[in-house]
Amino acid sequence: MTAPAPPAYDPFSYAVHEDPYPTFAWMREHAPLYRNEERDFWALSRHEDVLAALRAPALFSSRNGISLEADLWGPDAVKTSGFLAMDPPAHGTMRRLTSPAFKRAWVAAWEPRVRALARARLEPLLDRDEFDFAADFAAALPHDVMCEVMGIPAADRDRIRADNDLLNTCEDGSEVRGKATLDAGLRLAVYYVGLVQQRRRRPGDDLASALASARADGRPLTDSQLVAFLFLLVSATNESTGKLLGNAWYHGRQVPGLGRAGLAGRARDWGAETLRYDSPSQMMARVLAEPATLHGTRLPAGARIALLPASANRDRRVFADPDRFDLDRDTGRHIAFGHGPHYCLGAALAELEITVALEELGRVARDYEIDLARAERVHSPHQRGFARLPTILVRR
Repeated sequence: MTAPAPPAYDPFSYAVHEDPYPTFAWMREHAPLYRNEERDFWALSRHEDVLAALRAPALFSSRNGISLEADLWGPDAVKTSGFLAMDPPAHGTMRRLTSPAFKRAWVAAWEPRVRALARARLEPLLDRDEFDFAADFAAALPHDVMCEVMGIPAADRDRIRADNDLLNTCEDGSEVRGKATLDAGLRLAVYYVGLVQQRRRRPGDDLASALASARADGRPLTDSQLVAFLFLLVSATNESTGKLLGNAWYHGRQVPGLGRAGLAGRARDWGAETLRYDSPSQMMARVLAEPATLHGTRLPAGARIALLPASANRDRRVFADPDRFDLDRDTGRHIAFGHGPHYCLGAALAELEITVALEELGRVARDYEIDLARAERVHSPHQRGFARLPTILVRR
């Protein structure tokens, strides 16, 4: 009998997006250094390997960006990815311009406003028989928060979010972004340039204004650097935190009793275990700065490496019974927010948004239903989540 072919990992495949975890499990056990010849990259899937790579930016460099898409990878990646496409020390210089705004004390002071924004998004949905949890609430709330932090007017937020959704979509099997994605990126760039110029003329009490007056290495930031900051902070927030909330909501219906327990007071645990169990951050790319031997294979400088934190968070070497969703699990070793110098800048804010969102849902609902036949996943090489989750709340 012929042995079955090993599963193929392709971050641009819709089939992989539907459920990557069986493929990840096979890779961890049989191909911890996985090779995709067609896409010309290697992949690391074990927790130990991904963590070590994140801790070693001098070897696993971000200088070509974090995306394998053909038009986002290369020495010009900094133009679209900002400091994500930089290595220390330049990375630290740019990151420090924003980090004071995301420290835990600053985040804690924002809790009342985050809660008010959550209620503002949730209250109109309560009058509906059904609403789309993914679009109407999960993606909207973190986007509202970051837009408020940056000083983007409320009237513009939903339009910007729609373009951000297009910006992070891939076509099945293609590593080249389509026309709709490119057009969305252009519209966002034009909007952000206008916002930057406005803040230079009339600064306000917001992060965009603070960045517009900031200096790096003694020089003011250029318009292109400021636009890169806006792409990074606004788009990344919408992508990651919104997708995480959708994943939590989905598993709350799939795992018996989970949704009811989460709504009844386990919001923080619900969010934390979702980060480990089904992280929205699936893949990030690096380039080897010099030759290295990984799992007995000598790789040349310039080799493209895909790091898979979502696979690492299901590694049995670190998490017992990793394919079980466990509200009582110690999730302290998950790497959904990365590690090392590129650890997620907005991690504390994301944790607050996730907890507040689920708590506010628990305030008004004791259970819910999802029409799974009409649920739709997003298709991105980097992010896992839902574009649509038709939901009916069971009110308290």
